[in-house]
Amino acid sequence: MITLARINRMDLEAFVTAFGDVAEHSPWVAENAFGKAPFADREAVINAFETAMNAASGDRQLALVRAHPDLAGKAALAGEVAEDSKREQAGAGLNTLSPEEFARFTQLNTRYKTKFGFPFIFAVKGATKHMILAAFEDRIANSAEDELATALTQIARIFRFRLEDRISK
Repeated sequence: MITLARINRMDLEAFVTAFGDVAEHSPWVAENAFGKAPFADREAVINAFETAMNAASGDRQLALVRAHPDLAGKAALAGEVAEDSKREQAGAGLNTLSPEEFARFTQLNTRYKTKFGFPFIFAVKGATKHMILAAFEDRIANSAEDELATALTQIARIFRFRLEDRISK
């Protein structure tokens, strides 16, 4: 755990080294969040990440969404995702799917990406594979605009979970 005092002593390089991976393969979020330092508390760090994401251009937001791996996808199974993603997906049981469940996730991932042009984003911490599948089924009917907004909301939740795991209260 990193203390707030230590975070507030960091320069940009140290901050990005410590938190650049919070936003999946998108260290620019940490770079922009750093501009809100010094931080009053852990919540202020979390808010800085969300603000950085929300202030970004639509193209940059879409690139952030697209940087996330498919849930229970081939990259996750091969271990080719960020450590946080690997741990989060395993915590939701996505690393122990039956062949039928894996086939269902694969089918939904393909259908979703074909419709929206980006992967299904769900902050899986504390969720079960059944909850994730139900959300997949519900959200596939959304409009592209609504689904992008939902994806960004889910990414903000991912930021929260990851930063709460790293920063002492």
